[in-house]
Amino acid sequence: MVVKKLHDAGLRSEHAYTAAVASIGLTVVSWMGSIKGETAGMDRADRWGIFVGEWAPTFFGLGLALAQYED
Repeated sequence: MVVKKLHDAGLRSEHAYTAAVASIGLTVVSWMGSIKGETAGMDRADRWGIFVGEWAPTFFGLGLALAQYED
């Protein structure tokens, strides 16, 4: 039901896969930016990286669901 609504709204599996790959890159960027831009240290940078890194599996799963729906 959710996948059908997303598909009807124009979201395709390629969009979800692209978001997953982009979130992996954003993980590295946010981790490095937090290390260099904040004085909180490595722990906070790791938390930022992990927070953003958790998005990728969600987008990959959504991409798989949309790909199955498209077939």
